[in-house]
Amino acid sequence: MNYGAQMPTWPRLTTMLVSCLFAFCAAVPGAGAAEDDAFDQLMARLGQRLHGHVTFTERHITSVLDRPVEASGELFYDAPDRLEKRTLKPRPERLVLEHGMLTIERGHREHQVALADYPQVAPYIDSIRAVLAGDRLALEHAFRIEFSNSGSEWDLVLLPLNAQVATEFASIRIAGTGDIIRTVTTQLANGDRSIMTLGTPDP
Repeated sequence: MNYGAQMPTWPRLTTMLVSCLFAFCAAVPGAGAAEDDAFDQLMARLGQRLHGHVTFTERHITSVLDRPVEASGELFYDAPDRLEKRTLKPRPERLVLEHGMLTIERGHREHQVALADYPQVAPYIDSIRAVLAGDRLALEHAFRIEFSNSGSEWDLVLLPLNAQVATEFASIRIAGTGDIIRTVTTQLANGDRSIMTLGTPDP
């Protein structure tokens, strides 16, 4: 069933895509690697991942609510472009992006959105797909990249270059230790943010 073409909110879409993207990289270079070389190695490992599964917990912090909204569930990835976010708590929900279609399942209802109907989102989606293939140039076309590592700790910040996209969200920050992705934080332009904490990916 199709319940119209209402676009999901940016926190849902960006958190789903970016969390899946970085949850499934195999490892991050250790101490001693130059930052630019370390980032190239990270991109190469992203391109090698064909499948992935990881658990998550998530906190949405918004000015319209007195307390954060918390959720938990699982993330899945299958190359080249299938991403799934399966929320289990506080209530079941399933988001699937595949072949340019975003499917939202809540209860017995299914809502499908064709991303081609939203050209303002297309450059962002295309860049995410390119990154899943390990294409650094495509990522740099969509974001200003700030990457740093110190010992086993590393930090990656993505700042949108597209002015229209920047009116929706301000930054995406991914932090990790060694070969473990710890958190993905999506900061919206209005001050709201989503913080996702990831478990260890399945081998």
